[in-house]
Amino acid sequence: MDVHAALNTALTEQLKRDDAELQAVHAALMGMDPSGERFAGVLRDTIDQLLNGEDTGRYDWKDLYKTERTHAGTLVEINLQRKFEFADGDLMDYRIAGAEVDCKYSQRFGGWMIPPEARGHLCLLVWADDYKSHWSAGLFRVRDEWLNRGTNRDAKLTVKAEHRNKILWLWRDRELPENVLLHMDPADRQAVFEPASGQQRLNELFRRAQKRRISRNVVRTVAQQKDYMKRVRGNGGSRSALKPEGILIMGDYESHCAVARQLGLPVPAEGEFISVRVTKRRPHHQEAPHVELNGQAWVVATDDDLPETAPTLPSHTG
Repeated sequence: MDVHAALNTALTEQLKRDDAELQAVHAALMGMDPSGERFAGVLRDTIDQLLNGEDTGRYDWKDLYKTERTHAGTLVEINLQRKFEFADGDLMDYRIAGAEVDCKYSQRFGGWMIPPEARGHLCLLVWADDYKSHWSAGLFRVRDEWLNRGTNRDAKLTVKAEHRNKILWLWRDRELPENVLLHMDPADRQAVFEPASGQQRLNELFRRAQKRRISRNVVRTVAQQKDYMKRVRGNGGSRSALKPEGILIMGDYESHCAVARQLGLPVPAEGEFISVRVTKRRPHHQEAPHVELNGQAWVVATDDDLPETAPTLPSHTG
């Protein structure tokens, strides 16, 4: 452990020792979500809710109206309470482990706006940046000496930069589930949105965003149709349309996840898909991970492998 990390660890332990309420809330939240995956899912879903891609086709935070960006903090607060079933606070947003806790979200790290009435209370400070694909959440005891004075009309306060080390981090600089459309190569993204048909747009998405976990919201944004899930499946959807090109589209079924795992690909989480072009295993593929499908061994195709019809994925059951 380097000196900086050791100092941070020592400070964390001191914060816990000096503030029993802070320690109790920290322990309660970590007990609810040790990995932070549920918390990250709420942030991803909230950003997607604001973008409302199915109706607007938007995928970029910059395209939100100012009023929508202002509303983001309220939505994060509401969606976290729904997910974790926090009790209502009497004075602050939540009651966690018997303590009053206010929730503040900012897309700019350090930009949390703390109301004067939160003085003395705990704040759950949340940051998520869709461009960096990272997020953090920590607990902060609101003390005057650690705050910048508010200059805006409602006198909201911010944490002094030199006192951000007083934040007891729950999850620090964690990976936010990727906004695939935002992070695609611009030429590929343009090709995805070019066709007039929602089905053709989805086909292009799965053709160009291979080996990446694609969320249901991305599918919804690209298809912009109420029956978007039908557009992914076989029987006329992308799965059957891309099969002649050798492209498999795996969903979150356990049988599909097992195929992705055996091919060495990211495994789709709930509501996600992953596409990849495959080919029958040949002598030059001997070192590549493979999966047995339709009585043949299949591997992820290389650029040198010619397209061939993909196998049928296993049943959704089991």
